[in-house]
Amino acid sequence: MNHVLSKIWPFSPAVQGEDAKHGSMSPAMARLASNLHYEIIPLKTIDQAIADLPANSTVSVTCSPVKGIAATQEICEQLIELGHRPVPHFAARKVESKEHAKTLASWLRARGLPEVFVIAGDAPEPAGPYEGALSFLRDLIDADPGVGKIGITGYPDGHSLINQAVIEEQLHAKNTLLRDAGLEGWISTQMCFDEDAIRTWLQRIRQDGIDLPVRLGVPGVVDRARLMTMGTRLGIGASMRYLAKNRSTVMKLMAPGGYDPTDLVASFSREADRFGIEALHGFTFNAVAETRAWQEAVLRTAGTSTVSG
Repeated sequence: MNHVLSKIWPFSPAVQGEDAKHGSMSPAMARLASNLHYEIIPLKTIDQAIADLPANSTVSVTCSPVKGIAATQEICEQLIELGHRPVPHFAARKVESKEHAKTLASWLRARGLPEVFVIAGDAPEPAGPYEGALSFLRDLIDADPGVGKIGITGYPDGHSLINQAVIEEQLHAKNTLLRDAGLEGWISTQMCFDEDAIRTWLQRIRQDGIDLPVRLGVPGVVDRARLMTMGTRLGIGASMRYLAKNRSTVMKLMAPGGYDPTDLVASFSREADRFGIEALHGFTFNAVAETRAWQEAVLRTAGTSTVSG
């Protein structure tokens, strides 16, 4: 973890200045880092990822285009037993029918889960009637899932297969649907390293009247060997589309020693209140131990050990 600690102490450029003089992270940085939600993936490394989680964590469980929703449900049930707060990802393109949507709503209600995240998903062909997230979201809400909050996706860097105008139209439609249903929501952003793109997107959605809180998607601490093995496991189509669209992102992840999110988090921690950023969504690639060590180092340097979620 030396490369992580070297970022935090004696501070990278983004956290120099007054913070460095006083030998601590800013309170804003500590607040944001303390509210880190760990994303884990249904792969063979999942058991170790779960074992490495901090106690009572908020944990997003992805919907693999290969293993489907059932694997997500199974992992969520395991997390509940361990005292964590799972947030299942339901990919609309993996939902087989309207009856399946009702079954998923019943499953959420029976387990008392307070949150669910709805995404279109990367399956090349839909398993049922849902091409995208909006129509599934509507049917899920109609089936009374019992949740108080539903998450939707934000795309500061755009999408390789969806026109930007369609993305914005869908975001507004989902926002309206949640509001009319009397449900709270949040926006979880895609993994993006371009601070200007993120900031421009945040400014635009706020100006357009989207007031849902944002959970800023940031990579955790990821080494290049793990990154290189992830593509085929997550699905060839999805990974190749991502690589084609996000070459600069991949180059940063491939940097010697891996990627460290300190600079990106520090930058947006100063504007978290203005932009309505309530939490970090950490893409761990199941490297939970490394990302947890980063979080603990930030909090230790800030003089606090409090982790919220």
